[in-house]
Amino acid sequence: MINTTTHSATLEDVPQLVRMMEEFYAEAGFSLDRDWTSDSFSALLADRSRGAIWIVFKDGQPAGYAVLTLRFSMEHGGLDAFIDDLFIRPAHRRRGLGRLALEALFHECRKRGVVAVHVEVGRDNAPAQSLYASYGLARRKDLREVLTVSLCYDGVQV
Repeated sequence: MINTTTHSATLEDVPQLVRMMEEFYAEAGFSLDRDWTSDSFSALLADRSRGAIWIVFKDGQPAGYAVLTLRFSMEHGGLDAFIDDLFIRPAHRRRGLGRLALEALFHECRKRGVVAVHVEVGRDNAPAQSLYASYGLARRKDLREVLTVSLCYDGVQV
């Protein structure tokens, strides 16, 4: 993969990250609040204890990004991590850039002593499932499902 690199994102990268996340959401038919997204990237980048973000470059141009978020897990007895986002622009897919992003992400997990990694992936997204499986990520063997409720939006508690 000549001319392909990753770099740890900084606050200066937020506008670029917002543009790529907007592309990511548009593919799935979701709208994106740019201010909320910018604030979210900034909050994560301002506190390394929450995780990290990488930008993947191909020939010096941003080709995608990966977001790692962290928490303490009682189930696993230590830090666990979520691959919160992994996006590679369509023109760069199936060329190893997702793998490059995951290499950076898993390297960071090892440095931090993360004991488990999780990811959400669409059941019909075979390329992503294959990539994640190559890192050992698999569906749960038990019948548990993740249930979610949003408690805040636009700063308003619900």
